[in-house]
Amino acid sequence: MKKKDQLPTKICPVCKRPFVWRKKWARDWDQVKYCSKRCARLAKSLD
Repeated sequence: MKKKDQLPTKICPVCKRPFVWRKKWARDWDQVKYCSKRCARLAKSLD
């Protein structure tokens, strides 16, 4: 098990906050863009 500071991170394009890799995103980490479902909904409403 890696420590939290060793996990990969990304910046959410909606809220501009960093978010850390989660086990549920293990299969599709490359496709994950948003830190939460809320940010994903906001991004769709802004389009």
